Amino acid sequence: MYLNDLRISRRTFSLAVAGTVAIAPMTRVFAQDDAVVYEPAEEAELSGEFEADGSSTLGPLSEAAIEEFAAVAPDVRVTNGISGSGSGFERFVNGEIAIANASRQISDEEAALARENGIPWYRFPVAYDGITVAVSAENDFVTNLTVEELAQIWAADGGIATWADVRPEWPAEPIELYGPGTASGTFDYFSEAILGEDGEVRTDYIPSEDDNVLVQGVAGSPYALGYFGFSYYENNQDTLKAVAIDAGSGPVAPSIETIADGSYAPLARTLFIYVNANELQSRPELQEFVKFYAATADEIAPSVGYIPLPDDVEQAVYEDVLAAIDGSLPPNSETGGEASPAASPVASPAA
Repeated sequence: MYLNDLRISRRTFSLAVAGTVAIAPMTRVFAQDDAVVYEPAEEAELSGEFEADGSSTLGPLSEAAIEEFAAVAPDVRVTNGISGSGSGFERFVNGEIAIANASRQISDEEAALARENGIPWYRFPVAYDGITVAVSAENDFVTNLTVEELAQIWAADGGIATWADVRPEWPAEPIELYGPGTASGTFDYFSEAILGEDGEVRTDYIPSEDDNVLVQGVAGSPYALGYFGFSYYENNQDTLKAVAIDAGSGPVAPSIETIADGSYAPLARTLFIYVNANELQSRPELQEFVKFYAATADEIAPSVGYIPLPDDVEQAVYEDVLAAIDGSLPPNSETGGEASPAASPVASPAA
């Protein structure tokens, strides 16, 4: 088990409805026995600005990395949006942003647009996450759901209107559903993992690209159900209850351990940053930020509710970043889009 020594000193953060992330200051303490030790560049002081956008799930981790990076390069301005993985990719493949935060892998259509627009890209894993299915802490009847029951609840043709439709011993109260909007990578990942590639998701639920809105909605009713990234559950455990998922081997609740070892199936996943290869190889300030992110994500991740990569994967990712910067590693967009290295704790349903 590679996560037995995690230091979980959570940083408090709040997500504004407008989509900005406000995070309280965190002491910059990086372990001395890290697989990767970050060393700032020795060149002249860095300056410039660039933008990241995309996954609301990954947003808090990227925001935390940006905040910590400010101590290394205070004259570099990095802005971060949380418009959803799909919207982030839309901007990324059009050359509008340097980094796309992604809770899924790039689609074939998005990759084709990037190619048409002359945007080569690298993909770097930065952390693990588990999509957490949650109910209100006031819900006193749901403790677990099977994958089949989840599929029935969320399918357009599932025929589920009340909790009693799921299990007859549950209340005959309408299920109030909350979930990400269709631009969200979490929506894509969950839908394919639970419903399959051709499954059609019901539309009579309350969607939002802001996970904090989903948290508030689920917490506000004992008959609500929703899903979002593990970090949002971690930081709202006083008002939420995580639902254990039974994929055939018994119910498994999301946790640092079950997400890291892949037993929280099929909703454990890898989070990525996609970086414009042209800009990475030509902009020192972007190079330094990506190096910093890859080297310190394992230390920052637990403080905001994410599961860090194991040491060997973190080392491999960092070496890939260095090779990408000096041009000795071809962009993932030129190698069939294969992950480099494969970092997921379980097989990804995404392309």
